[in-house]
Amino acid sequence: MKFEYQIIAALTLDLAVGDPRWIPHPVKFIGRFAVMLEGLLRRSIAAPRLAGIATALAVIAATAVITWSLVHAAGIFHPLAGDIVSVLVIYTALAARDLADHSGNVYRALESGDLAEARQRVSWMVGRDTCLLDETAIVRAAVESVAENTVDGVIAPLFYAIIGGPVGAMIYKSVNTLDSTFGYRNERYMEFGWASARIDDVLNFIPARLAVFFIGAAAFFLRLRARQSLLIALRDGRKHPSPNSAWSESAMAGALGIRLGGPLQRKGKPEDVPFLGEPLMELKKEHIRQANALMFAATGVAVLMFTGFRILMVRMW
Repeated sequence: MKFEYQIIAALTLDLAVGDPRWIPHPVKFIGRFAVMLEGLLRRSIAAPRLAGIATALAVIAATAVITWSLVHAAGIFHPLAGDIVSVLVIYTALAARDLADHSGNVYRALESGDLAEARQRVSWMVGRDTCLLDETAIVRAAVESVAENTVDGVIAPLFYAIIGGPVGAMIYKSVNTLDSTFGYRNERYMEFGWASARIDDVLNFIPARLAVFFIGAAAFFLRLRARQSLLIALRDGRKHPSPNSAWSESAMAGALGIRLGGPLQRKGKPEDVPFLGEPLMELKKEHIRQANALMFAATGVAVLMFTGFRILMVRMW
């Protein structure tokens, strides 16, 4: 089965069943392996940055080799088994349904008027402090998470799956996991996490910018602000210190006619985040549902574009 058909099957599976908590997720094993290597290599290599580089490369290489070995071994047993394993691997790299479920839970808590429950639910999506957030701030946090994770959880895994199949998808997830594990600007990880953060920046560079056009196309199909989405992204996409974080958020802010970003608190410390978009509309809980609709529509556009491009390239060669 070709990569494009594996991707369609994997996305269908993700949309159907999401991420059941009772199934062990590969990302958890990657994270545990990375933490184990951190302790080992910190003791073996004196320079924290070199230890971090070695850890990142080892985790990425191990992920690639294990994924290839599983798919190859299944294919030797039977070609259909190889396809099934490939689909399952790509499926674990996608998070569209899980993202919609989490943000949908926030929406439902707000709909029922349970602000405490909404704060609890949104805390599972973001790294900021949520215990004092009002409804507007909760909506902002949920929409920002949907926008950012449209890249990390959907567009980027699809992009690397269309290039490298299940191995490409899992290499991306390993890099994403390394960044979420070590990519912090604190005393412990400023040097050790340097490689993890930089590799993540490199791998997300193209998907983050493609997401702008996919979200803009999704806004057009959903009769939202497609032109505004693109203009705001081009204006505000470079505002964030991270080279990739603001692109999808600003595109979604423009599509919804809202303003995202602004001050927040993380671990009790205030943090200034640049504003993205224009406050044409006040943030309301319905924007969470619209953000999910944009995420799903952008996913559809991405699949059509990626698979169509790959089929065209294969036929041309």
